[in-house]
Amino acid sequence: MVQKMPIVTEPVQTKLTETPLEPIGPLDTKVMQYLPKMAEGCRVPVFMDDQQAFIPAEIVSIRENAGVREFYIHYVNYNRRLDEWVKTDRMNLKELVPPPSASSSSSTSNNVSQEISRTVPSATTPSTSSDMPLGNTTTFVLSDDAEYLNSDLTQTSAISPLTDCSTTTMAAIPPTKTRGNGNNHHSGVHSVTKVKNIDMIHLGRYFIKPWYFSPYPEELTSCPVVYICEFCLKYCKDVDAIKRHRTKCTLIHPPGNEIYRNGTTSFFEVDGRKNKAYSHNLCLLAKLFLDHKTLYYDTDPFMFYILTEFDAQGFHIVGYFSKDKESNEDYNLSCILTLPPYQKKGYGHFMIEFSYTLSKLEGKIGTPEKPLSDLGLLSYRRYWSEALMEALLNHKPKDGDLDYPSLSINDLSEITAIKKEDVLAALQNLNVIRYQQGSYVLSITKDLFDSYHDKRRLRVNSKSLVWTPKLPTKPINQFQIK
Repeated sequence: MVQKMPIVTEPVQTKLTETPLEPIGPLDTKVMQYLPKMAEGCRVPVFMDDQQAFIPAEIVSIRENAGVREFYIHYVNYNRRLDEWVKTDRMNLKELVPPPSASSSSSTSNNVSQEISRTVPSATTPSTSSDMPLGNTTTFVLSDDAEYLNSDLTQTSAISPLTDCSTTTMAAIPPTKTRGNGNNHHSGVHSVTKVKNIDMIHLGRYFIKPWYFSPYPEELTSCPVVYICEFCLKYCKDVDAIKRHRTKCTLIHPPGNEIYRNGTTSFFEVDGRKNKAYSHNLCLLAKLFLDHKTLYYDTDPFMFYILTEFDAQGFHIVGYFSKDKESNEDYNLSCILTLPPYQKKGYGHFMIEFSYTLSKLEGKIGTPEKPLSDLGLLSYRRYWSEALMEALLNHKPKDGDLDYPSLSINDLSEITAIKKEDVLAALQNLNVIRYQQGSYVLSITKDLFDSYHDKRRLRVNSKSLVWTPKLPTKPINQFQIK
């Protein structure tokens, strides 16, 4: 008998104004008059369970299931992870809108772009001394040349930001646009990959509902549950198959070297070239929860760092991040994922800090591959802010001196191993850069310091890390202080 396992689903979102759902029921004649008009691209309000309200949605795909017509819909201006199959009893067919023409589609796209832009706060410009916050404020004088720093701030502000998700609920994150290296979101993906093809996976102790399409073999898409070995990540189509596999699988941890252990938390370093089967399976699993990921067919250039929790049964995968073995763009992280059962426990920040710890050991300044995904942007903004606040807290006045010694943006970059552009972006996001008496200063209130002081639940203990940087096989650009 199969034991019931907890199901990991999306958290319940903020409740909108309730609208009573009018059941269509068995009124076939009422439904049938609309069905011939329903096609891919049509828009119709659909009742969303989490919001308990009708939300405008676009029909992405249509199928017949046991003689019943089902529609795969995308909630407009909501993240694709909430896309789902629905029947007509959840639709308000009276407000069905046919697919837009080319001209109206362009107009709609502009309206959506304007709506998204309204959720993105404009880049913060340096304030004058008169705008400095009241209360107990610490001022750090920046030794950077004011003219050069002003130019850098202008360039940072000119970079198009991704959607700021901090002011919206998780469900209401608008779909972001093109990601580098061919990674695309809803607006540019192939029609096949718009539709989630796996209904449920079983991994270790959890049943988990996937968020996105992943190119698993087609024969698995008809299975109600895909069973995945949590140690080697091999996929099976039923319970009997996974049981047979577990009798043969000897792994109790990811392949590769364990490079970090602190308590029950461990990191394993996996070479994408030496462990291709595991790396491919990991990418397939990750694609279920990462809309922008396209790294399945070529894992050779990457190292994978698998975060695990240890117990009597073995090392259970919590999440992972990958990085280029050699990067000319100073990338120290290419892709990052915390599996849904372990989210909101600090593991994302922990992996980001670990990636910068490796960069410090390599003597490099690092940055993640950009543009970031929606949730990745939130995590990095938080980490950069915490790391900079920690560096400033440790920047003490000298003995007998009341003023804090000056420092530069490059100093902060060296201390934190965060790239200069990311340092500037984080400081602008915090709104702490001021222009005062011909130079720039950082003005930090006590409340701001307290809000970031030692808030992380998990921290990397460098004494628990056993790792030696690998020498590059070809010359790469080294960081130089300008």
